[in-house]
Amino acid sequence: MENIREKLAELKNKYREIYGNEAEASVFAPGRVNLIGEHTDYNGGYVFPCALSYGTFALGRKRGDRKIRMYSDNVTRLGIMESSLDDLKAYENDHFTGYVKGVIWAAEEAGFVCSTGMDILIWGDVPNGSGLSSSAALEVSIGLLIKTMFSFDAMTQPQIALLSQKAENDFMGMQCGIMDQFISAMGKDGHALLLNTGTLQYQHIPLEISGAEFVIVNSCVKHSLVGSAYNDRRNECETALRLIREAMQDGRIAMPASGKLPEGLCELTPAEFEAAAGVLQDQILYARAKHAVYENDRTIRAAEALSHGDTELFGKLMRESHASMRDLYEVSCEEMDILTDIANAKDYVLGARMTGGGFGGCSVNLIRKGYAEQFRKEVGEEYTAKTGKKPLFYAGIPCEGARRV
Repeated sequence: MENIREKLAELKNKYREIYGNEAEASVFAPGRVNLIGEHTDYNGGYVFPCALSYGTFALGRKRGDRKIRMYSDNVTRLGIMESSLDDLKAYENDHFTGYVKGVIWAAEEAGFVCSTGMDILIWGDVPNGSGLSSSAALEVSIGLLIKTMFSFDAMTQPQIALLSQKAENDFMGMQCGIMDQFISAMGKDGHALLLNTGTLQYQHIPLEISGAEFVIVNSCVKHSLVGSAYNDRRNECETALRLIREAMQDGRIAMPASGKLPEGLCELTPAEFEAAAGVLQDQILYARAKHAVYENDRTIRAAEALSHGDTELFGKLMRESHASMRDLYEVSCEEMDILTDIANAKDYVLGARMTGGGFGGCSVNLIRKGYAEQFRKEVGEEYTAKTGKKPLFYAGIPCEGARRV
């Protein structure tokens, strides 16, 4: 928290420099690492992320007109970018401001109407394209900022997450699930969050793992999910679900044990999926659906294992998760496979997997205590030798979710 206070003081000075007055409100929202449970969130399944100390600050002050002025201390070359409460639309040259406008738009759609414009300054240290949810941290910080500035007392933390997701889905055109925004809003210091994305029921699970720790490695391969195959994967899962539901409705395959048609693939157990898989003649649809169903099962088992301190089983499930993303969901890439293969070959690494949407970004690694420096040295050197890229290493310490600072 001391570092947050120091950075906040610096940003308050910057705010005065840019806008000529004091910020009325200041907030912080974290990025996240997903320990296991990838591409299950939009399939109605479980995820198991934790919030990180990296995140986004947002400072703001209400104006006397309807103008929105936005400045990012990360991309100072853009200067102050302007919009209006009367023009909450997405444009090609929006840069970071699309996320800001999108959250304000989503809030107004839900009845939280900003009465005036505002001057906003943001700064974040979640690496862009790393798969650690820089966009969610920005969205949630803006949601909490307008809640604070306009006294939207009825706007809850889970609602901020949902509004942020709506902004990304319907304003930015990225069909993400709820995980990133929810953990940014609802993280808890020292805990991971087991979230049922179908019901939004959640449980904070302490990460008091004896003899092991998480280390995050940035492959330094950047992804752009909006322009990638992410939306294609979601559409493929929706098609697979539709085919299974149709076969259940007309009696070609049995209904699940619940007696209800599944609303998401992850409502099926592995056994129920295999019984229904015959209707998926397209091998791509079968592979995508199988990943979602089995990844959901792995996530439930992994959270249970970690809650009992079974790091060996958790590591095994991490390895299986990466193999599934590589072979069934096809969202890995050459560099990420090299990075996880190097890590998984170390006898002090319990498990390594890609984390995030895919096509680059970061891996999350569960390693034995006392090996962090050796891990950084050995994995860093081998990865650079094989790819020519120098990886970055971050501590995977679970931190508090979005808050006023």
